[in-house]
Amino acid sequence: MKVKKQHRKKKYLHKLNRRRMNRKQKSTGNVQCSIVKEAWNNKKTSARNLREMGLVSDPNKTIKIPNFKQTQIQRAKQMVNQIDSDEEVETVVRLPPKKEVAEKLEKQAKAPRKRKFMLPKGQVEFITYLLDKYGNDYKAMERDKKNYYQETWKQLRSKIKTFMGIPAQYSVYLQERGMLDKELDEDELKNKQ
Repeated sequence: MKVKKQHRKKKYLHKLNRRRMNRKQKSTGNVQCSIVKEAWNNKKTSARNLREMGLVSDPNKTIKIPNFKQTQIQRAKQMVNQIDSDEEVETVVRLPPKKEVAEKLEKQAKAPRKRKFMLPKGQVEFITYLLDKYGNDYKAMERDKKNYYQETWKQLRSKIKTFMGIPAQYSVYLQERGMLDKELDEDELKNKQ
């Protein structure tokens, strides 16, 4: 006796917009990178566009993970055929026609970035309060009544170091206190000694 397969009745789903779904599936998407966007050709596929620019759509295909079994098979073949090992096969490396795109992207990636990190306003106020009251006495800062989160002196020291490492916020603090000129004088004194 044959088992009868049950087929679900296909229903038209009114909630789906088939035209939009089809368009979305066929589209390659918007390219955000201006360098790639300039060299992009809409008549070609995304894989071919990337290949011509010297880029890769799938890095797993270009940088293959070494397979132990395949390397063993190749070694065995080389041992059997000593001729193959003497004659090295020359691989022809073709330069992509739009190689300047990859070079521009590399240059952009290597360019130094402007630091955008800023501490929150409340934390800056707390740190400036501590610096005004205690200077560099981190142990006293730890025992301060406004240290609500009970941070240790090392945690407070690291927060103050990060605050001092942000010129946009630290220079404002120094200007308000009139310490900007004093700090320059201290540096000059250190250089003289």
